[in-house]
Amino acid sequence: VQLQASGGGLVQAGGSLRLSCAASGSIFTIKAMGWYRQAPGKQRELVATISSDGRTNTADSVKGRFTISRDNAKITMYLQMNRLKPEDTAVYYCNMEAFPDSASYYRSSISDYWGQGTLVTVSS
Repeated sequence: VQLQASGGGLVQAGGSLRLSCAASGSIFTIKAMGWYRQAPGKQRELVATISSDGRTNTADSVKGRFTISRDNAKITMYLQMNRLKPEDTAVYYCNMEAFPDSASYYRSSISDYWGQGTLVTVSS
């Protein structure tokens, strides 16, 4: 299973970006997908998650500005980021919790996958 994140770049404060994360490979069932970010010198933090039934969870720091969504048919997740701030500057990583095959599903043995990260830089 591979996750390919894209859409990062340089944007001025107040601007918008849309990140994408496409999953490929052997996937039986996805439990949840999410975006995390890591700023220089800081720990990785949760940005937003979306469950298999569409429930979302968004960090307070981005609530009202960022929206997570997914296209189940394309196995792709998105993060629409509006009203970006310099403190949003970070490498953004996509994550997926999934069962790669039926055997892992019936064993309740879930796997955790990470994309390579995409850099978002917000200038003031």
